[in-house]
Amino acid sequence: MLSIYDLEEIHPHSTHYAHGVGVPAGARLMLSNGHIGTRVDGTTPDDVAAQTEVIFERLEAVLAADGMALTDIAQMTTYLTEVEYQDDYKRVRDRILGDHKPANTIVIVKALVREPLKVEIQVVGAKVD
Repeated sequence: MLSIYDLEEIHPHSTHYAHGVGVPAGARLMLSNGHIGTRVDGTTPDDVAAQTEVIFERLEAVLAADGMALTDIAQMTTYLTEVEYQDDYKRVRDRILGDHKPANTIVIVKALVREPLKVEIQVVGAKVD
């Protein structure tokens, strides 16, 4: 089980993620590549919310391949191509993750590998069997 740290002595986050996440001794780690919002049929939705939905579907499949679930995400790095996309991204992330609060860094980048990509997410999963 991951230890979630939301510290009162540090300024609170504006959204639903942890200041830190502790991974217990003996946990298996799963490192993902950066996932983009392209569906299995090769299509990519235009808006950031729909791309985020697709990314979490992909992440769920990758984690499941290693016997993990979205609740085993310890850390996320999110790349957005516009600062204005944060609200749509956070709304989808928070709905999908529910009460689970991984550490999450959001980076605004000039571009991703191709158009029309607006968001990319990389995760570290951790689980004790």
